[in-house]
Amino acid sequence: MYQPAIDLDDVTAIDMHVHIEVDDHGHTSLPEPLVAAASAYFKTDGPRPAVEAVARYYRERHMAAVVFTVDARTQLKHQPLSSVAIARAAAEHADVLIPFGSVDPRTGGAALELADRLIREEGVRGFKFHPTVQGFDPSHDEYAPLWGLLEQAGVPALFHTGQTGIGAGTPGGYGLRLGRSNPILLDPIAADFPDLQIIMAHPSVPWQDEALSVATHKHNTWIDLSGWSPKYFPPELVRYANSLLKRRVLFGTDYPMLTPDRWLRDVQATDLRPDVLPGILKDNAARLLGLAR
Repeated sequence: MYQPAIDLDDVTAIDMHVHIEVDDHGHTSLPEPLVAAASAYFKTDGPRPAVEAVARYYRERHMAAVVFTVDARTQLKHQPLSSVAIARAAAEHADVLIPFGSVDPRTGGAALELADRLIREEGVRGFKFHPTVQGFDPSHDEYAPLWGLLEQAGVPALFHTGQTGIGAGTPGGYGLRLGRSNPILLDPIAADFPDLQIIMAHPSVPWQDEALSVATHKHNTWIDLSGWSPKYFPPELVRYANSLLKRRVLFGTDYPMLTPDRWLRDVQATDLRPDVLPGILKDNAARLLGLAR
């Protein structure tokens, strides 16, 4: 069972958004057409590392990383990577990795059972959801039992928000609907489950104002800065990260699509203040994940 062993004095940053896209047997988290489309969208054809390689990569950089997959078996008709296997592999690298689980909300009771098992037996520290790729509206009441379970367990829920490169350029965008990742759909969850910590992943373009509105009104919400080079961050996001939201903004990359090396290089060209960066890079995540001293 996973138990964190991260020395906060030894890590310079905690990357809140790292995808595990392939397992040790070569099975990918997405169908091949979506893998190709995502590579084209992000202009990368680099490797898709498994857990051990990700651990080695982040250890070399004195960083910790939250790792996960996305279980979208219903929408994509594709067998997902095993969150159990990811959690167990992360447990072998607990000095740098923090496992989040993923369940397909559309599987109903099975999702609840798997989420409970991942928490109790594997020690996952949170859950990742992608409403567009998983094909569900998170604000619908039918998913409330899942949010209640996560709230009761005290683990955060990380939701993809905004535009996605998955399916981009394929016929009909592979049938994926962008509107399901509008962050305003997370507002009812934040209202009904006030002790559930909700992370809105990425600059939520084209709904950045909605994300900022939710985050300023509901203090159980956070924003991670993954998926975009910092030089493309919307000005309003930077302004709020420097002020009202500076304790609830989190470093994230979307690795392997965007590397921490590029993120850290490009952030120097932004107006993010040097005095807020330590919180964004490490301290806020440590507090959220219960790693703080």
